[in-house]
Amino acid sequence: MGARTATLPLPERITSVLLHQVRRVSWIYAPALPDLAFAVRTAFAAIISLLIAMWMELDSPQWAPLTVWVVAQSSRGESLSKARWRIFGTLVGSVAAITLMAAFPQAPGLFFACLSLWIGLCCALATLLDQYRAYGLVLTGFTSAIIATGAIAQPDDVFAISVARSSYIILGVLCEAVLAVLFMPRMVERARQQLLDRLADTFRATCATITRHPGASADPEQQDVTGTLLKRIVTFSGQIEFSALELGPRNHVGDHARRALAGMLVMLAQARALQILHPRMTAPPHGDDARPEQLLAAWVRDNAPRPATDTVDSPEWQPVTTALLSEATRVRNEITACTTAPRGDRFRFSLTSRRHMREAVNNGLRAAAAIMGACLAWEITAWHHGPAFISFVALIYGLMATRENPLVATTPFLKGGLWCAATAAVLTLWVIPAITAPEILLMVLLVPMTVGGLAARRPQLAGYAFSFNMFLPVLIGPINQGRFDEVSFLNNTMAFLASIIFVLLTYRLVVPFRMDVHVRRTEAWVSLRLRHLARMGTRTDATAWLASCATSLVRILFQANALPPPVLGACVARQITSMTVGVYVIRLRELVRDGRLSPRAERIVALFLARWDRGQATVMIPYVLAWTQHEQARATTPHARAQMAEVLACLHIITAGLHENPDTMA
Repeated sequence: MGARTATLPLPERITSVLLHQVRRVSWIYAPALPDLAFAVRTAFAAIISLLIAMWMELDSPQWAPLTVWVVAQSSRGESLSKARWRIFGTLVGSVAAITLMAAFPQAPGLFFACLSLWIGLCCALATLLDQYRAYGLVLTGFTSAIIATGAIAQPDDVFAISVARSSYIILGVLCEAVLAVLFMPRMVERARQQLLDRLADTFRATCATITRHPGASADPEQQDVTGTLLKRIVTFSGQIEFSALELGPRNHVGDHARRALAGMLVMLAQARALQILHPRMTAPPHGDDARPEQLLAAWVRDNAPRPATDTVDSPEWQPVTTALLSEATRVRNEITACTTAPRGDRFRFSLTSRRHMREAVNNGLRAAAAIMGACLAWEITAWHHGPAFISFVALIYGLMATRENPLVATTPFLKGGLWCAATAAVLTLWVIPAITAPEILLMVLLVPMTVGGLAARRPQLAGYAFSFNMFLPVLIGPINQGRFDEVSFLNNTMAFLASIIFVLLTYRLVVPFRMDVHVRRTEAWVSLRLRHLARMGTRTDATAWLASCATSLVRILFQANALPPPVLGACVARQITSMTVGVYVIRLRELVRDGRLSPRAERIVALFLARWDRGQATVMIPYVLAWTQHEQARATTPHARAQMAEVLACLHIITAGLHENPDTMA
C-alpha cells in the first residue's frame, strides 16, 4: 500500500486558509501601540490641516494634508529635518516658477524646455546630496512644475498661486508639528536615551561579530553577518542628525555618535586583518555578561599566537591587536561623551559618502526627458487635465529621484496608487456628496487615513502607503462650495494613474538603472581610490575611507535581490577585503609622513607606496617583505623591532588582499 498523505479535511483546510488571511491583516485590528499612535496623530494632523485650509477658503486645500503625510516620520527629528527642507525647497521653487513664467510669457516651447532642464538639474544635484537635503532640492524642482502648470491658464496670477502653494506647505508643517509635540512629551530625554541604547546595542553587535565571526572570509554566513552589521551601522550613521535635532541646538552629541560608529567600522577592518594574520581564531564561550570591550580583550588574549608553536610571530600580531583594543576603548569613550555632554565641548566629526556623478547625470537626463515628454503629450492631445498630468509626473519624479533604485520603488507606488484611486472613488462619488458638516468629513476621512498610517509603519507595505496617504486628499479634492463631479474625478484620477505609469516606463526606457553596471562602476571607483590612498598628499584617513566604501557596499546590499547570490557574495568579499587593505595602506602612508621610521625603512616603504599608486606593487612586494623581515631580525632596540613589526603586519595584510583580489588591486 502507498504511503498515506497527511492532508487536512476540506473544512479544516478552508478554516486554516481563512485564519492565515486574517492574521495577515492583524496590523489593522491589533496594531502595536507606537504604530497606532503614529497613524492616529498623523491622520488627525492631516484632517485638521484640511479643515483649516477650507476654513481659510483656500482654492486647493487638498495640498495641506498631502504636506502632512510627506513630512510625518516615525521620529520627531526626521519630521523636523524633512519639514525644514520642505519649506526651503518650496520657497526656492516658488521663486523659480515665477521667474520661468516671467521669462517666457508667450513662448510655450522655450518655457517647457527650460522647465524640463531645471527639474533635471534639481534631480541631478539631489543625487549628490544626503538625507533630506536631497529631498529639499528635488522639492524645488517639482514645486516649480506644480506652480507653473497651475498658472498656465492664468499667467498673471502666478504670484498668487505661488503664495497659496507656500501657505499650504507651511500650514501642513505647522499642523504636523503641533500634533507631534502633543503626542511626544519629554522628547529630549527620550531621544537621548534611544540614541544611547542604540549605540550600545550596535557596539555590542560589533564586538560579537568580531569574536564569533572573526573577519569576513569567503564563508557566506560570515559575509551575511558582516553585511547585516554594515547596513545597520551605515543606516544608523545617516539617522544621527535626526537625533541631534531632537536634542536641540548647540550640542555635539551627533559628532560623538558618528565618531563611535566610524570607530566600529575601523574595528571590523582590524578584525579582518587579525583573521588574515592568524586564521585559526576561535569564538569565545557564550553567556558572559561582561562589557563588550572586556569580552573583546579576553578574546584577543585567548587567541594570541604562541611563537613556540605557531607560524605567525607575535610581534606582527601585537600592533594590530593593540590598535583594535585602542579603537574599542575610543568607541566606549565616545558613547560616554554622548551621555555626559561635557561643558565647553567643541568636538567636530563628519563623514562624507561617495558622490555618484554618473548616476546624477543619468537621473537628471531621465527627469528632463520625462517632463519634456509629458509636456509634448499635452501639446499633442490638448487634454484638459494635461497640466495636472505634468504636475503629477514632476511630483512623482521628485519623490523617486533620491531612491536607491527608483524602478523598484515605482512598482509598489503604482499599486498603492490603484488602492488610492479605488478608495477615492468610493468617497468622492458616494460619501462626500452626503456630507454637510466638517465634523462628519473628519469622521469619514479618519478611517482610511488611519489605515494608511498603520500600513506606512510596516516595511512590506510602506511603498503602497506612500502613494495612498499622499494622494488620497488630492484625488478627493474637497472644496467649500462644490465637489468633484464624475467627469472631473475620472479625469483627475486618470491623470494621476497615467503619470505613475508614464514615470515607470521612462525609468525602464530612458538610461535605465542596471545593478550589474552599478556594481562594476563601484568596484572600479574603489580600486582607483585604493591606489590613490598611497599618495603622500592624500588626506583621507581610515574612518573616511571605510565610511565611503561601506556606504557604497550597503547600497548594493539593499538591492541584493537584483543580483545572483554568487555574484553578490563575490562582490561583498572583494569590497570588504579592499576596505581592510586600504586601512593598512593608509597606515603605511602615515608612518612615512610622520617620520616614525628609520631613514632606510622610510625610503623602502615610500618606494613601495609609489609603486602601489601606479599599480605596480605586485612584483615588488616579495622583495619588500623579505627586506622588512631582515631588518626586523637585525634590529637592536625594542622600538626598532616594534616599528618593523608594524610595517611587516601591514605588508602581510596587503599581500593577502593582492592574492584575493589580483585584478582589483594590481
